[in-house]
Amino acid sequence: MIQINGVSVGYDNRKVVEDINFHIEKGEFFGILGPNGSGKTTLLKAMTGLLPLMEGTIALKEKPLHQFSSRELAKLVAVLPQISSAPFSYEVRETVMLGRYAHQKGLFKGTTDRDIEIVDKAMEQTGIESLQDRYLHELSGGERQRVFLAQALAQEPQILLLDEPTNHLDLSYQKILLDLIRTQTISEKLTVAAIFHDLNLASLYCDRLLLLDKGKTKLLHHPEEVLKEEHIEAVYHTKVQKHAHPSVAKPQMVIVPEENKTEDPVLDEKYIITSEECIHFAAPFPLKCMSSGIIGAGIGWYSHFINRRVPVDYDSPDYQKEMRAFLVKKDVDPSLSVGMMTALDLTNLTYARYESGGRSVFVMVTAGVGNAMDVSTSYQYEIESKPGTINTWIFINGNLSDEAYIEALVTSTEAKVRALNDMDIRDRRTGQLATGTPTDSILIASSQKGDPDPFAGPITPIGKLIGRGVYEVTKKAIQHYKKKQGEG
Repeated sequence: MIQINGVSVGYDNRKVVEDINFHIEKGEFFGILGPNGSGKTTLLKAMTGLLPLMEGTIALKEKPLHQFSSRELAKLVAVLPQISSAPFSYEVRETVMLGRYAHQKGLFKGTTDRDIEIVDKAMEQTGIESLQDRYLHELSGGERQRVFLAQALAQEPQILLLDEPTNHLDLSYQKILLDLIRTQTISEKLTVAAIFHDLNLASLYCDRLLLLDKGKTKLLHHPEEVLKEEHIEAVYHTKVQKHAHPSVAKPQMVIVPEENKTEDPVLDEKYIITSEECIHFAAPFPLKCMSSGIIGAGIGWYSHFINRRVPVDYDSPDYQKEMRAFLVKKDVDPSLSVGMMTALDLTNLTYARYESGGRSVFVMVTAGVGNAMDVSTSYQYEIESKPGTINTWIFINGNLSDEAYIEALVTSTEAKVRALNDMDIRDRRTGQLATGTPTDSILIASSQKGDPDPFAGPITPIGKLIGRGVYEVTKKAIQHYKKKQGEG
């Protein structure tokens, strides 16, 4: 649909972009990225025919761009510039109707029923029907942007060129407009080339991305490759981190502020607050967590960690809501908390800190084994779900990668199972060695300070501390439990 071959273009004999080569397929959503001054808008102007080429060729549907008449080009290509303005303040409907000009015939170019139908559809798609009788100067920047997008769509183009299409739009209309454009690339085979400053929006909606750096191609690939940390940091000169979107198979980037070099306190028992109702670890700063808590499950940043005691027969139709209410009553913000439950006497709490090579791990465990089970045979029985019996918290004074969090989880689980085996804890149904209880919970929480720990497997420095700590503290917690039960 669009072929760019060896294109160089600029102003006053000065090249702004140089030797650019790419093609855009019919129905593709193509994104152009780069910092300010990298040549994004200059390249787009060349694609519209506004700037003459210094070198190379641009072809639309295999026809050189310079061979199109203005009318032919207007039927094929619609453009939404970065800042849209009009010399006169037309009414909204009149402005959108201007998009039909290239399709109108005859000396006086009257409006047809077809024109009215297309304009109505474009205004509906962009959500501006209620604005149709207002004047442009009466509208907000975001409203005007939607009007000019409607005008572009009213052209019924095969190609849509956009310079910052979400400029001036709030979050809701960013999504609405990009969803609309993306839908048209699929249903109408509309070909789109758009400049983005927002890397995350470009990733979510574009099929491929062109990353420009000082007027030259840095990379042309799909978003997963272009939005790698090393590429973005090299071009934008700022530290970023790449993460997977939680529900879409596209990467997302976050900037990383400069860290204040302060001496942070070590995570240990001085932050434990105990009562008859709960154990509360109040961290001195937010920790990055991976947990299976009743609230705060998954990955997030939290500073309050609650292990709440409930009756053995506890049953609630909405235990998460009830847990949040409990925290509010305790004057703890649920949105900053990981919450777990246990039916155990909280005096069973066992903890210890382990340190080596400048790293340290603080492990807390409440453990009971009255309903211990062998996970490999659980499918054979109806097992009642009761409040968590073995709750394991690992607080790490370190800086874990995402991979290290997963490895820490595995290392912790293996250490817990080994402790159960060495204590000869068995599944009462089968007599086999137990691997845990039906509702065990776990928390991995890291300060994310200091040198990075890329791994946390059992042979790594941090993994060795986790393995030893969970094993020894779990054994002691089970010993306390059995002693209170009169079993030894």
